[in-house]
Amino acid sequence: MPDSNFIDYVKIFCSSGRGGNGSMHLRREKYVPKGGPDGGDGGRGGHIILRGNKQMWTLVHLKYQKHIKAEDGEAGSGALKHGANGKDIILEVPLGTVAKNAETGELLFEIVEDGEEIILAKGGRGGLGNNNFKSPTNRTPRYAQPGEENVEGWFILELKLLADVGLVGFPNAGKSTLVSSVSAARPKIADYAFTTLEPSLGIVSVRDDRSFVIADIPGIIEGAHEGKGLGLRFLRHIERNSMLLFMVPADSADIAKEYKILIKELKLYNPELLDKERILAISKCDMVDDELRKEIKKHLPRTIPHIFISSVTGENIVQLKDLLWNALNKE
Repeated sequence: MPDSNFIDYVKIFCSSGRGGNGSMHLRREKYVPKGGPDGGDGGRGGHIILRGNKQMWTLVHLKYQKHIKAEDGEAGSGALKHGANGKDIILEVPLGTVAKNAETGELLFEIVEDGEEIILAKGGRGGLGNNNFKSPTNRTPRYAQPGEENVEGWFILELKLLADVGLVGFPNAGKSTLVSSVSAARPKIADYAFTTLEPSLGIVSVRDDRSFVIADIPGIIEGAHEGKGLGLRFLRHIERNSMLLFMVPADSADIAKEYKILIKELKLYNPELLDKERILAISKCDMVDDELRKEIKKHLPRTIPHIFISSVTGENIVQLKDLLWNALNKE
């Protein structure tokens, strides 16, 4: 997807600043021949910091910025002068960004709040000047502390979309059409598989000026947990949704089977996804008559709520929004 502005995975090399050396300096003035130690401390090396920004939705600005280096701290000097700290580098990222150690795969932290700042690579501490080491028994220390080494290495930043409701369904289930009908989002819509090649967010207005966020996530196919189709690339976005809206079209050959395959793929990817609240929407219901609807109902799972909808005619769309809102806000 070289032409896409939606980038949800980057690997970057970060190098924080080294701490400045402490100063080994003895005060020497015309009328103060033995003034004692007056070496200042070295400055701290610059940090590399991630900051959450709710106005951002992609990591594209870091795609070609592979190497990031913060400033070293300056050395201390005489007259107890402290070396300047190295300038921090702040990388703004979308909410939902996860930082990992690229070598070990260890999860370091997540950015989930606007303005939240967390250090990715810590700058080295500045060394202490010789003034810190004077004592009654050593009144003229002739040594100072070197600055602390910096931190460097490869890091992975992954974006997991933060949304209230995540849409789960095969390609052509009508997810994009639903998002365009309930929000101002305008995802690409066409009658072929994988029309949606990147997730999109829509804000859904409910009654009394209330709203929630819905995420249109590219279609899952059987074997997605192994990377088939768009596979693992987008399954991770489902992890951050509060609840899941499963969508199966009414003209499907076997609705119950499709639903079971979707459940299986989520379970194989991450069993914890099945702990989320679920609702099943039978889309494209304008294509079936009442008799066929009754037949479909007989084979639907009884463990979760279901609703027949049509994004084209608007049938039950208001009821669906109420159903989702109530599920999101129940005690």
